[in-house]
Parts: sequence; C-alpha cells; structure tokens
Amino acid sequence: MKHRHGDHEHEHDHGEDPQGHSHAHDVPGGGHTHQAHLPSFHDFIPEATHPRIVPILGLDAREHGDAGLGNPFLRELLLNDWDRLYAQPYKGLTADGQVLTGLYSLAPNGAPGEAMVAATARLLRGISTDQRRALCLPVDAREWRRWNNTEIYFHRYGLRLEEQTPALRDAILEVVRASLSANGYDKVRDVMRLNHYLGELVGNTRVFGEWSFNFTLFGEPATAAPWGWQLMGHHLALNCLVVGGQMVLTPAFLGAEPNYADTGPLNGIRIFQDEEHIGLDLMRMLSAEQRAQAVLRHSNLAGDQPPGRYHLADQLHLGGAFHDNRVVPYEGICAADFAPAQKKRLMELVNAYVMPLPEGPRKARMEEVERHLADTHFCWIGGTADESTFYYRIQSPVVFIEFDQHAGVYLTNPEPAKFHIHTIVRTPNGNDYGMDLLRMHYAQAHQGHKPGES
Repeated sequence: MKHRHGDHEHEHDHGEDPQGHSHAHDVPGGGHTHQAHLPSFHDFIPEATHPRIVPILGLDAREHGDAGLGNPFLRELLLNDWDRLYAQPYKGLTADGQVLTGLYSLAPNGAPGEAMVAATARLLRGISTDQRRALCLPVDAREWRRWNNTEIYFHRYGLRLEEQTPALRDAILEVVRASLSANGYDKVRDVMRLNHYLGELVGNTRVFGEWSFNFTLFGEPATAAPWGWQLMGHHLALNCLVVGGQMVLTPAFLGAEPNYADTGPLNGIRIFQDEEHIGLDLMRMLSAEQRAQAVLRHSNLAGDQPPGRYHLADQLHLGGAFHDNRVVPYEGICAADFAPAQKKRLMELVNAYVMPLPEGPRKARMEEVERHLADTHFCWIGGTADESTFYYRIQSPVVFIEFDQHAGVYLTNPEPAKFHIHTIVRTPNGNDYGMDLLRMHYAQAHQGHKPGES
C-alpha cells in the first residue's frame, strides 16, 4: 500500500517480514483474523470537554510538561518512582536478581558505522555551539536512562525536533535512517506520524505532533570508538549504541494510539500487525497442554490481575521506562518444549521485533536469540479469539520482548483495545544501552573505566 507524506511517497508491506513472507492474517487451519467487526477507535474519540482533553487544550509541549511536573497525581504515579530508580546504579534486567555473565562479546556484526558517522558529521556541521552543547553528551552519560514514552515533556536534554529548522530535522533523521533497516526507519517514522494523527483527533498537535521528539548524541561519532544516539518521545524510545562495527538497539519502545490511520493524508498507515498476528498464530499452534503452561490468565483486564501486576501507566508492561534493573522471573512455557514448527514461528515473531536493525546486526541478533532458545520462555495474558486483546512476553537470558494492547489514555476506551499497542524490546543481563559492550571496551582500552560513572 502506498501513501503520501509531504512531498514523497513510499510503500509499506503490511504483514510481511524482511524476507517477504506474508503472515499478517495467517492462523492455523488456513483461517483468517477478521477485524471489521472489532471496535473502531472512532468510537472513542473524546469531545473537547472531556476531562482527559481539557487540561491539554491550548498548551504547547513545554507548558504541558511544566503542568505535569507540578501535578501531585503524576508525581505519585510516576515521577517519585522514576527518581528512585534513576538514582540506582545500572545493573540490567534479570530473571532472579543475579546478572548472568559471559553472554555478550565484542565482535563486529555489520553495523553501518561509516554511514552513521558520515550522517552525524553532516548534522554536526550544521548546528551552533549552543545546539551542540544541548545535543552532545558523553557516551557513558546517565541520561541514557532517562527515556520515557509519555507525551509529557519531563526530561529536557538533546534537541527537540519541533524546535529545529526543517533542514536540521532532516539531518537528524538521516542519522536515524543510516542506523536502521529501511523497514525499521519507515516504522519509526510511522510512529511519529501517528502521534500527529492522535494530536489531530484530540485537538492538540503541539503536544502530540510528528516532531514532538528529542534527539541526543552520546560520545564522539567514530568507526572504532563507542558512541550512539537516542530518539525519545511519545510512544517512541530508541537507544542505539555502536562500537567497532557492532550495534545494540535497546531499550526500544514503539507504540501507537491508534495504531492505524484511516482518514486524511495519513490514511493507510497501520503498524504492529506482525507483532499481533504472529503472536496470536504462535499461541494457536500450541497444544492444549502447552497452552495451559503458556497462559497465565485468560483475561488482560486490570481487575483480573493479581495484586501489583497492573500499573495505571504501564498497564501490563514490566520492562518500561526506568525499569532497567527490574527482576522479572521467567513465566509460561519454555521453548525447549516446542516442536520445530513452533520454534520457527517463535523466531519469526522475534524477527518482527528486531526488524529495525540493519541486516548484519539483525542477523547477529537472531543468532544470539537462537543460541538461547532452550532457555527462552513465552507467556500470555488474555484470550486467543479473533476479537481478544492480550499481552505476551518472550524472555531469555539475551532478549526481553513485550507486547501489550492497552486501554485508552487519550482515547476513551476503558478496556484494552487492538488499536492501542505498546511494544518493548530489551537486552537483559546488563547489555541494554550496550552497557556490557562498553564495559568490555573500556576494560580493553582504558584499564577498567566503568560506563555510567560520569
């Protein structure tokens, strides 16, 4: 499907993986998932008088952020906990509180370092001294860990895209483009565009806009030295570190409310179909005995969760913003018990999440995950009917993936819906932000300087 954005046109292959295998609507037995009868987000667009909307009307991003910082409810819901977690030394997400060592190694994986450095050099040539001061932080700066996925402009570092000239925005996007696969870049841009679409739906594109995102550089861009970038805003947080031809692209958060547009110039955008349909397909491939192990609860409604499992902001996510050190025990079924076809489908599902990586790093990441397939766990919360909403998690020593269909935040659906989706990818046991690679790099080159201790 082609659709036009501004002065350019590109094609989206909805429902295909990078190898071109279509499976957006495949289910066992040759059936199809049908969405025509499902609730539409149009049924949940709030009026301007709705209490979710009134506080944002007429505000720009900074004004909205200032209001959020002074809001006692948000302080209690998010900010106090974030401050506490941010103050902790980085350890990494684990299954039992103990970091497994020896999982990662310094080895080039085909990262497009030269193209990334060249794009970043062009960006840096076009900015002022003050802009460079805002944009550039040390490679081991603690600010890596201040990303979040809210629209509220809490943490103000880097360059805010909406405050830059179109030429500078384009230069920033060229760094992102040079770092990702073509499909991955398109997906990131569609997340940004759908944020603007939400702004149109709720009447404030100054808070919810295509350019309501911050971009930060970490370190000095070079093909041998470690450096990276972060792109962060509503429903989008990408953390990219590259060292010696090796790339890590986590934590990665991509989401959308709604996850498709069916009116206006953005008509035709739809994202997260593979993540939804391959996940559902995998569940339907499981035997009754396997499903009994995989399914934790048959409902993903907030009131049906055990105490402490549901969070008003994160909902069912466990690996969200500031939870870099969270202990998440393995749950569900172990892939060691999967049949070959089930293992293949699981890997196709993982591929849908690592697709933003360029080809070399994507292939290396898939091989890394496959080496630990016998220690990979898959769990599910929710139903498996066409109309069901659900959460699932894929977790191993080297990958942590979450998919969650959410209740409305600015749309008014009180229960989870297929049109509001959050996804998270992390690298457990100390290698989010490429931290373990940084540790090894410094151990080799600088006699043990520890990343994160700036």
